[in-house]
Amino acid sequence: MTASPHSTGTTPGSPTDWKPRLEHIVSTMQELSSQTDPQEMVRAYGQRMHTLMPADRMVAMSRRDLKSPMVRVTRYSGWEEEIDPWREPGKLPVLYDGLFAQLIYANQPQIIHDLALEEKDPARKFIDGMRSVLAIPLFDKGEALNMVLLGRSEPNAFKESELPEWVWLSNLFGRATQTLVIKREMQEMYAEIDRELDRVAKIQQALLPEKIPSIPTMQIAAYYQTSTRAGGDYYDFLELPDGRWGILIADVSGHGTPAAVVMSITHGMVHTYNGPTDKPSQLLTYLNDKLYQRYTTNIGGFVTAFYGIYDPATHSLEYSSAGHNPPRIKRCTDGSIISLDEAQALPLGIADGVDYINAEHTLVPGDQVVLYTDGITEAMDPQGHMFGTERLDMGLANCMLTADGLIETVIGGVNDFTANHPADDDRTLLVAKIS
Repeated sequence: MTASPHSTGTTPGSPTDWKPRLEHIVSTMQELSSQTDPQEMVRAYGQRMHTLMPADRMVAMSRRDLKSPMVRVTRYSGWEEEIDPWREPGKLPVLYDGLFAQLIYANQPQIIHDLALEEKDPARKFIDGMRSVLAIPLFDKGEALNMVLLGRSEPNAFKESELPEWVWLSNLFGRATQTLVIKREMQEMYAEIDRELDRVAKIQQALLPEKIPSIPTMQIAAYYQTSTRAGGDYYDFLELPDGRWGILIADVSGHGTPAAVVMSITHGMVHTYNGPTDKPSQLLTYLNDKLYQRYTTNIGGFVTAFYGIYDPATHSLEYSSAGHNPPRIKRCTDGSIISLDEAQALPLGIADGVDYINAEHTLVPGDQVVLYTDGITEAMDPQGHMFGTERLDMGLANCMLTADGLIETVIGGVNDFTANHPADDDRTLLVAKIS
């Protein structure tokens, strides 16, 4: 075997043939740039290049993830079945030592003008009968991890003057192909993540109340929208002794799956709580202690929550708040706005042993009560202004609307204000009308 190292010969082609070559190369680049699948791109490139550099045999090989002197044959013009080396590497033959290993581990382009293979060389089954061989390394991180071999049956078939152009062109194509491979892998990963997020969202939705309960003297409607597939907002209704009802709304810090996980944990703790139910602060204290001791301190998160206990018999609403937005009351008898802000304390999960307090407010027939998360009031218009509580109050102005009608009015106002921009934060809204 005689080998000639690459030279710095002149660019192939004479002054009379550069225009047809340029046209061919331009059309080739146009075709390749439209490809989205690496297999199709390799196929198109091979067909195009065969017209520029005719060969009787083509072999592609790789030493990626292999140790010297092992080499994997990834493509061969003599195969009837085309194998995708990125998806089916197990179907590809691995050779040990021989000509292919010598060429690819040399890290250099080479031309063999008159090949004479040893009888036992594993490369014989791929290039037997080839007298001329052109070996083009494809570099990755400075190493020839891949290589393309072109073979011709006659000796001295390849010109050294053309070698620089072929090394350059082939490596540019190799990088483009690798980019497509990475793109395909990322698309597949994103698709799998999307499926996972869809499952998380469905699980989270299943944790919310399946239907709004029928509470005497109180008509309730709810709206829930996450900013991503899954979110950290949470609301619930708890049936308590003596005909009372617990109404809970909470907002986990952050967005997406991490917030949804904490939301699920909070839901589980609410529904396994078997302590006293006389005061709203008792549930918040329990949630705070559990979140702080086992969950939020490790992730730097917290949960804001408002929990009220409504007694239909007396219309009294006793409540406690863990850093949550104070609910608003539109008193339709006199048009006043009341803020339930007299029982504020730290959000859940920030500190141990927080003293949550209670406050009480008596509702009257006609009152319109709105509980919400900050995704409502902090929604922004295109100029960066927040929706705010004043616009929220305006949504409650019509005392003739049902609870569902009030939800539609407020959410319609938010969408108009934001020019229908997708929610940047989870949005939850509970509206209760006292009858």
